[in-house]
Amino acid sequence: MAHRIDEIDKRILYYLSLDARNTATSDIAEEMDVTPATIRNRIEQLEDRGILRRYLADIDYKTINGYVTYQFRCTANIPDRSRLAQSALEITGVVSVRELMAGSANLVITVVGADTDDVNSIAGELSDIGLDIEDESVIEGEYHTPYGPFGPEDVPKGPSLTDFMSLAGDAEVVEFTVSEGAEIADLTIQQAVEEGLLADEMLVVGIERDGDVLTPKGETVIQTGDVVSLFSKAPLEKESLDSFGTR
Repeated sequence: MAHRIDEIDKRILYYLSLDARNTATSDIAEEMDVTPATIRNRIEQLEDRGILRRYLADIDYKTINGYVTYQFRCTANIPDRSRLAQSALEITGVVSVRELMAGSANLVITVVGADTDDVNSIAGELSDIGLDIEDESVIEGEYHTPYGPFGPEDVPKGPSLTDFMSLAGDAEVVEFTVSEGAEIADLTIQQAVEEGLLADEMLVVGIERDGDVLTPKGETVIQTGDVVSLFSKAPLEKESLDSFGTR
């Protein structure tokens, strides 16, 4: 069932997704000009309605000696997809499962292992419950940001990083959304190169716009809202993405 929410609800969801642990109801109340009791009541209502479900810790497992985080893209038969998603969660080492509305690669499963042998064992268990593993990759970094339209209008918006992958050697691929006001917006790829906004080691390998996937060419214009896949021969520094969004 879909629920309607107002501006107070939106602001609560914004700040809790930003940092639930350090968000004080009094701070939200002051911004929205209501009492802290009102904010606490609204949080309870959001929980009761199933909109606000859990408060999850953001754990960087790779900082723990030896631990690795993998992402498996698996295919489940459509009628069994939800059941297999729940079964996957029962496997030790599986930390999240995303169910996608797709015919293939319709379950994205994140696992953590003490080493690669541990991850291989988990992969075997996923196969045993009836999942076909289509692809797997090491998760080098993962980034989160709250849903911008629910937040204050004066929050600066940077490029929204949606995916990250390390390849062999030092090469990397990142996927992000071009922000409003980005320096590179409304320029062709060739113009961006000529103006030094795209370094020599960077290559635009994909652009998704309004649900369509475009093949990047020199004359392709980068637009606000584009989801850009960027390949880099060398590790990307944070400053190298400045042109894709304001700071």
